[in-house]
Amino acid sequence: MTSDAFWKRPAGPRTLAARAEAGSRLRAELAARGPRRLTLLAPDPHARFAAVDLDGDFALGSVLDDGYGACTYLYAWTVDRATSTAPELQRYYDTFSDLVLRPDAATLLPQPGEDGSWYVVCDAVWPDGAPVPVAPRTVLRERLAAAEELGIVPSVGLEHEVTFYDADGAPLTSHGIDYALGGTEPLAPLLRDLRATLHEAALGVESARAECHPGQYEVVLRHRDALAACDDAMVQQTLVRQTAARHGVTASYLAAEGPGQGSSCHVHLSLNDADGRNLGPAEGDPRRPSPLLASFLAGVLRAAGDLTPVWAPTVNSYVRLRTGDFAPTEVRWGVDDRTASVRLAGSGPSLRLECRFPGADAQPHLAVAALLAAGLSGIEDGLPLPEAGERTGGLATTPWQALERFTTSKLPARLLGQELVDHYAALFQAELDAWCDGVTDWQRRRGALRS
Repeated sequence: MTSDAFWKRPAGPRTLAARAEAGSRLRAELAARGPRRLTLLAPDPHARFAAVDLDGDFALGSVLDDGYGACTYLYAWTVDRATSTAPELQRYYDTFSDLVLRPDAATLLPQPGEDGSWYVVCDAVWPDGAPVPVAPRTVLRERLAAAEELGIVPSVGLEHEVTFYDADGAPLTSHGIDYALGGTEPLAPLLRDLRATLHEAALGVESARAECHPGQYEVVLRHRDALAACDDAMVQQTLVRQTAARHGVTASYLAAEGPGQGSSCHVHLSLNDADGRNLGPAEGDPRRPSPLLASFLAGVLRAAGDLTPVWAPTVNSYVRLRTGDFAPTEVRWGVDDRTASVRLAGSGPSLRLECRFPGADAQPHLAVAALLAAGLSGIEDGLPLPEAGERTGGLATTPWQALERFTTSKLPARLLGQELVDHYAALFQAELDAWCDGVTDWQRRRGALRS
């Protein structure tokens, strides 16, 4: 298997049209290489892939053009792949019929260690060709198209933190190793294998470092177009888990591994024009936001609290928000301020927003789509930017409060559409119901204290 430059993701912004052109070239290259296997990947609502393995000749012969059928419930199942009685989800159960997974050839990547095998990420469409409206990639594509209508092409970088556990459930390091070199020795064999795996996949790693909690690590990919950033972050998580399993290790992307131990999905986002010029810096001041970026940021701040279930989609998410030292619940922005929920980072051509709301369990396509929708609404409404450091609101700090705000505020439906709000509210309610229906060690311990 080679990881030549042909498969490497281009850094920086890229229009939807440019992605489509790149997909045509990648498809031609794939056909010339004669794939043995093609694995279809479909991002689901729970930040994981549904997957189907296909014979390479069969995939080239019809699937890359026509797509491949998959059960509709992929976009409505709960985290444990169960169905729900929520009426908002019934369209996706009904007769459990097929939708179509349509490969996006711009996402083609070699599978490390599997000579002749490839990954491709898919969009979801109905049999008549209409996009499945609640599929995470559909939601993001629509917001990218809306941005391009305003002359904006985003560039995105995602920072996911992961925690590694041994076979006995203990973190691979016994203490925090933030930015450390020494103390990371227990991780060394795994990380050596992981570096080789990510290089073979040609994902374009920018940096990697030890993080602040026991067993915690972070691998960051270079900035790229928004769809590629989200797809590739999920592919990276898949490869991290596979590599860890080869070492008898578990890779966890919980938002909170314990009280005070937060794992995030920070979203770095810049606004560019179609030629790749950063539209963020103010004229004459490379560290001050332009009027465009200022209104975009104001829109993000306005919507952040009402969109809490997007950033924090599980019960565990709220442990991070309530106890994590760097998990923001107060909505404000600041210049190079990691205590703020949105940090204005970089300077000049690298000026960008670092949105620090989402946890490691957030669905990346939905999180980026929500940020874009919120920011674009700020531009459309000409919102003024509050002063740096000024508190403008707060995230919900309990899942019940988050659900109420998400469903009763008019803003989420305006930004994302009523169907999507209803759909993801039903999935979030299913998460809360599952929590309330279970008996945990915490409950048993509390019960014992009453005796």
